[in-house]
Amino acid sequence: MKKNIILRSLLGGPLGLTISYVITLVISVCMADGHYYPVSPELIEKCGSEINAVVVQAVLSFLCGAMWGGMSVMWEMEEWSLLRMTATHLVTVSVVSFPMAWIMEWLPHNVPGAVSYFGIFFGIYLGIWVFRYKKMKCRVAELNRVVQERGQ
Repeated sequence: MKKNIILRSLLGGPLGLTISYVITLVISVCMADGHYYPVSPELIEKCGSEINAVVVQAVLSFLCGAMWGGMSVMWEMEEWSLLRMTATHLVTVSVVSFPMAWIMEWLPHNVPGAVSYFGIFFGIYLGIWVFRYKKMKCRVAELNRVVQERGQ
């Protein structure tokens, strides 16, 4: 399992960095003023320069992707119930993702900002969970079909 976590983390890191970069492109296009916005102005101010802010965001995006990738092995713990997988995964990724989002200034540093962040986070998480649930349900149906065919 440790090998699987490491391999998925190594794949998840570049994916997290890519997703972060794509988000900056989408934000820049939506601003529609011809400029590229690689990081929030607040992060630039906190880091002292745009390049420092970009490096901080790149490193944290890579780490966040690595963490999400590594934690995806929880969905394959066959001895765990779906509730246990979901709760453990949700708590783990929440505990790591929120501080990273806070540091990168992706949300206002106040209660409404945190509530908004978690609302969006849980909405996205629910979407991912529904996808994983349907995938797992299809896998179980396929296994049942194979068992029935072999039994006949």
